[in-house]
Amino acid sequence: MPYPKKPQDLPAHAKYVRQEVAAERWDVSVDTIRRLIASGKITGYRLNRRVIRVDLDEVDAAFRPIPAVAG
Repeated sequence: MPYPKKPQDLPAHAKYVRQEVAAERWDVSVDTIRRLIASGKITGYRLNRRVIRVDLDEVDAAFRPIPAVAG
């Protein structure tokens, strides 16, 4: 069974996902996810030389709402 490509297809227990899945979830590039890892805003988990996963909860927390300006 192939890994789900779309975030809405993720099983409820999916916590660590590929960088591509995290990028698709927030409609950003994989490079943006890599920059978040490099800056320390999210943690990348390396299994071996090629496999890197990110915690969806950390990715979600990195994106926060912009406060509205009082008018």
